[in-house]
Formats: sequence, structure tokens, C-alpha cells
Amino acid sequence: METGLQNRVAIVAASSQGIGRATAEGFAAEGCGLAICARKREALNAVAEKIRSQYGAEVMAEAFDVADAGAVRDFVNSVVGRFGGVDICVTNAGGPPAKGFLATTIEEWKRAVEVNFMSAVYFAHEVIPHMQKKKWGRIITVTSITTKQPVADLVYSNAVRAAVVGLVKSLANEFGKDGILVNNVGPGFTATDRLKELARSRSASSGKSEEEIFDGWAADTALKRLGEPRELADTIVWLASERASYITGQTVLVDGGLYKGL
Repeated sequence: METGLQNRVAIVAASSQGIGRATAEGFAAEGCGLAICARKREALNAVAEKIRSQYGAEVMAEAFDVADAGAVRDFVNSVVGRFGGVDICVTNAGGPPAKGFLATTIEEWKRAVEVNFMSAVYFAHEVIPHMQKKKWGRIITVTSITTKQPVADLVYSNAVRAAVVGLVKSLANEFGKDGILVNNVGPGFTATDRLKELARSRSASSGKSEEEIFDGWAADTALKRLGEPRELADTIVWLASERASYITGQTVLVDGGLYKGL
């Protein structure tokens, strides 16, 4: 399938591992110039080098916290300075701690809002003017199935990620006239380090083994297995492509049939 992404410039946040890393590799395979970021410099640089050697892509990598508005602004400015613009922006960040409501703290609530909502605001605020100049752009947020179906002990995620959907809808409506498409991707249970963290938490509270927890999650899906990061990445690349040119303001779940609603 011809994606039309050759020579486009893609920003992918939180790309040192998991879904972000797989997404960065997916865009590199399509011939995009790539700008990646994460907090852990050593891991990020290793990913950048692997992508360069495997795909021959031009990769810019900077380590910073996406909850820092100034750092996001400086990063986007550096991307534009190096590549001449930005066409695609994938906002992504590690999930907040797994807890029930009474175990939460005000500081953790503030951090969850900054990392999992405001980071998307910061990136959108910086990239949209550059996309408007080209009359073409793609903003894709990575959230969770929790935007459609709350998950037990993920109260931070259940609450904060829903706000991202409101942002996505608002931006899609406001900037569609500028050729900018804005969509959200909601992973289900995907084989990442984040899921291992959640399994440990569930295991400690339930007395079940981590293997039993994983097996239970797989059994809840229609496909009876966990997702792979590359499957999320394929969806994100497709949404950014010319093949999805009439899709905006949507949440696409990549969950193996875990969501039980209509």
C-alpha cells in the first residue's frame, strides 16, 4: 500500500521503548525524516542508532520530559530548524501509576495531568502553526482503551486520558479546514514494560501470579492474546498516511476486541 509518507517529517514522543519505539521504526520504514524523544538519553540514542543503520533514515534524538512546556517548544523549534518543518506529531507518554482512588495523591494527580494531558497540549500548540503553513498535518495521540472502557485500578488513566479525547475532537473541528487531521489511538493490553508493571501491581494485590494475570487479560479479548507494539505502530502509520485522508476526530481502539461496547 502506498502511504504517501516518503520524505514527511515525523515527531514521535516517548520512543525509547514499546509503542513509541515501534512507531518510530514504522515511520522510518516509510521514508520519513524522524525526530524522537524520551527521558532516558542512553536508551533513546541506542534506538536512534538502530533506526539509522536499519532504515537509512535521518534521525534526530533529544532527551527531555514531555511535561516541560519549554522543552517541548525548544524541541519542535529544533526539528523545524533541521528538517524545515513538521508534518506528523505522535504524542505519547508513559502511563500514570496503577492505583485505586483512595490510594491516589494530589501530587500524582497533578503529574498525571501534566504528563498524559498537558504534554499533548504542548506538542499541538507548537506543531499546528507549522502544519498550517503547509496546509497538511497529522496529530495522533496515544492513550488507552480507558478512554472508552475504564480499567480497574487505573483511575488516573481513566480520568485524565478522557480529557485527551476532548482535545482531539476540538482540534479536529478547529483545524480540519487547514488540512490537519487529529486522531487518537487507544491500545488495549499490549506487551510492553507498562503492562508488566500493571501485572506486578495486580499480582501483589490479588495473590495471583503475573502469568495468571497476563492469561486473564488475553482471555478477555476476542483474539485471546495480547497485542504487540508493532500492531499499534501499523495503525498509527496508517492514520498518518494518505490512505486515511478522510478520518479525523476519531478514537481508534487497537485492543484485539477487548472493548465490550458497541
